[in-house]
Amino acid sequence: MNIKRKKRKASITTSSMSDIGFLLLIFIMLISLMNQRYEEHIEYSEAKQLQKTSLEHNFEIWIQKDGTVSANKQNATPELLEALVVSAIAKHPDVQVHIIADKNTPYKYVNSVVSVLQSLQHRVVSFVVKEL
Repeated sequence: MNIKRKKRKASITTSSMSDIGFLLLIFIMLISLMNQRYEEHIEYSEAKQLQKTSLEHNFEIWIQKDGTVSANKQNATPELLEALVVSAIAKHPDVQVHIIADKNTPYKYVNSVVSVLQSLQHRVVSFVVKEL
């Protein structure tokens, strides 16, 4: 007596494919958010005429209204700022220094940063502003 067995068709379950696609989408979104530029919350100064600079090898110095100076995502004293600028110039000699100060920052705080750059004899400094 021969008993016939039913042959099952070979198939791959695709019910979890949508879950994998969804997790991959979330992963890509999170990775794209991680590459954002560091920025302080300030009110930019304004200018009538602008000049664009290169995006490569920038060193940004942020100055808040209260005089807090930060560079490389850390608060910086004049001594630390000097060391950070020297290391940035040593790493990339063509580095461009950008001073980004709040619109309402007293000039004495900006002048202290400029005097550090003058003591290093750094000649090219950009002040970042927004266009009117």
